[in-house]
Amino acid sequence: MRINGAAASASSLSEWLALLWLTPQLDRLFSEGASARRRFLDRLVLAREPAHAHHAARYEAAMRARNKLLAEPDGADPGWLSALEAGMAEHGTAIAEARSRTVAALAERLAGQPQGPFARAGIALAGWAPTGDLAAELRHGRGRDAGAGRALAGPHRSDLAVTHLDKNQPADLCSTGEQKALLLALVLAHADLVAEDRSARPILLLDEVAAHLDPRRREALFDRLAVAGGQVWMTGTEPALFDAVGQATRLDIANGSIAPD
Repeated sequence: MRINGAAASASSLSEWLALLWLTPQLDRLFSEGASARRRFLDRLVLAREPAHAHHAARYEAAMRARNKLLAEPDGADPGWLSALEAGMAEHGTAIAEARSRTVAALAERLAGQPQGPFARAGIALAGWAPTGDLAAELRHGRGRDAGAGRALAGPHRSDLAVTHLDKNQPADLCSTGEQKALLLALVLAHADLVAEDRSARPILLLDEVAAHLDPRRREALFDRLAVAGGQVWMTGTEPALFDAVGQATRLDIANGSIAPD
């Protein structure tokens, strides 16, 4: 990738534009482990706060180094451990605060939306919560973490809790169709939030988004995307699913080539 003619990392792209996507793999988001939901949440945060990628990378590096030190049979150097824990605390606190800001802003927007063809989603942070002094928490937990082989405190232990507001039911207990609708509601609401924050619409990548929606919900989705504006890419294997789309560029992918449809 190149930006203004110069080679650039993929993470630096977030400084120039926001990307949000929805793929069939995310259909299992609420039934999988917490790590998948953290990755999903971090992508939402990154769209609003590009510096989030830096803090996440530095935190992961410090945590891996600490885990390696704790596993040494002769014992780890306390000074080195303290330095790594200070780094985890600095970047981990920034991660937790950025996640909290995004979740709070998105939860407020979702709660204010009227009932419509899509499910109303509620979100909140779950799992580990900041205590105010992550470095001390890590220092006191060295023995426990050495036995577990991993750090048991920090933002890598957080989770994202999603609720179907109209049914007051956790997302993992909802039907497959309801879970898809909840994900769609989250992404669409977040796109509006990012547009306000950055004064520009994010690019939306929606893979097979229409396949599991009935005609009424498909038409409502296309209408909402058209009103919101911005660049939206939608893919599907059945052209008929996009009959209700208004003005759009249609491309056909076959035999390794792309051509106007």
